[in-house]
Amino acid sequence: QVQLVESGGGLVQAGGSLRLSCAASGRTFSSYTMGWFRRAPGKEHEFVAVIHWSAGSTYYADSVKGRFTISRDNAKNTVYLQMNSLKPEDTAVYYCAADSSGLWVRVTARARYDYWGQGTQVTVSS
Repeated sequence: QVQLVESGGGLVQAGGSLRLSCAASGRTFSSYTMGWFRRAPGKEHEFVAVIHWSAGSTYYADSVKGRFTISRDNAKNTVYLQMNSLKPEDTAVYYCAADSSGLWVRVTARARYDYWGQGTQVTVSS
């Protein structure tokens, strides 16, 4: 069983930055692919970014490419999402998720992920 706890959300002005953290319990964190998703009011979950367990591969949604950076520290069981140049349309609840399969396939699909955090709110004002 893996528990994920997000932090770092908040209110920021357009153009600002935030760094989200996701702390994971469990000894097998380093073997999990970790992703970030978000859900805006009235919308479905949207894939944001993903990082391979080895940190050797990352992938981003087009909407955040060049502005967001995903990283991980396996020694600290933590994955991060650095968000720069934030826009009002980035406003959402952000969730981290863990895929225990170890496979780098369909990494943008919500169904790939076994474990989810409770989410952290990010609000970007214009």
